[in-house]
Amino acid sequence: QVHVVESGGGLVQAGGSLRLSCAASGTILSINTMGWYRQAAGKQRELVARITSGGSTDYADSVKGRFTISRDNAKNTVNLQMNSMKPTDTSVYYCHARVFTTTLGSYDDWGQGTQVTVSS
Repeated sequence: QVHVVESGGGLVQAGGSLRLSCAASGTILSINTMGWYRQAAGKQRELVARITSGGSTDYADSVKGRFTISRDNAKNTVNLQMNSMKPTDTSVYYCHARVFTTTLGSYDDWGQGTQVTVSS
């Protein structure tokens, strides 16, 4: 069984910074892509940033230049450094991992979500 757990959300003023962390644990053989998605109230979940095991990254246009994703393959962790934050960044942020296990093969696993609120 695999567990994906986020931490680091909270309240920050506009222009401030937050760092989200996520760790995947369990019977994991490998993780291809890890990333962060967010879902604001009344909206669909959207990609924020993702990173492959090889280090290739992909960002939403709305966060380019402000957010940075990083990963430690040995620890199965991914972080999201968020700078110059805006009220429009307010959302529940979810960690995603494309996990490969011996019992279930390859599948998508999600964390429970962490609230990020940016005040103006």
